[in-house]
This record gives sequence, structure tokens and C-alpha cells, in this order.
Amino acid sequence: MTAEWYVLIEEDTRVTRAADGVKLQLHRWALVARHPVGASQEQALAVAEDAALHYVPALIARHARPGDTPARSAFLTAGGAWLVWLRQRDRECHVRVTAARLVHTQEEAQSPPKTLKEKVRHALDGPEPSAPAWAPRT
Repeated sequence: MTAEWYVLIEEDTRVTRAADGVKLQLHRWALVARHPVGASQEQALAVAEDAALHYVPALIARHARPGDTPARSAFLTAGGAWLVWLRQRDRECHVRVTAARLVHTQEEAQSPPKTLKEKVRHALDGPEPSAPAWAPRT
């Protein structure tokens, strides 16, 4: 297998919801972009650095005016990932930019549709126990 390098960009996405008259800001990390770079780790690291210094996340970009440049602090971690803090007016967010090598892919596989007999059995007996999500191989 040839090495395929990517630049991955994760954002701290934020959604505001109202519950019982109180505004809640819900945060979660989301992989928002994956850019194929090629077979060179050096090229992937250079592209990751460029993204860390120039990428503008959606939270900032959707409120920016032409010519706006957000404040930016880019930190290179010991592991090689970039953690970037951005601020513009009253908004701030952070993103993580990583150069990563793709080592495995697997296509989705779906089981065949159930027969009528299996559907009736499932309705009467309940669902079959599911397989564990993952177990270490010994």
C-alpha cells in the first residue's frame, strides 16, 4: 500500500440552543475537512502549516466583512499537530490541523434485508444480542 498523506482540520463547532428560557452553547469537535496531499510527509507538513496560518473556520468566516483578518495564535504541539486560536470582534474559536497518513480504509457493508419470517421472529422474540463493538485480539 502506498502512503497517502492528508491534512485534517477539526473545528470546535458551536450550536446555540434554548432550553427552559436559557441559551446554551453546545461545543463539540468535528472533522470539517480532509485534504489529500500525496505520498510525501514533508509536503503534508508544509500544507498543514499553511492551513494553520491561513484557514478561517466557519464561525469566524460567516460573520467577516471583506478585508477582515482575525487575530490568530498558532501553536505547534510536540506531536506535530497545530492548535490555532482565532478571535474576531466578539467571536473566538479554535481549530486543530494535523498531517496524517491514511493506513486503512474499509467500505461499508450492509447485511441483506430480513425475510418476513425473520421480521416476525424478531417481533415475537425480541432482537438478537448484538456483537461487541470491538474486542482486542489475542
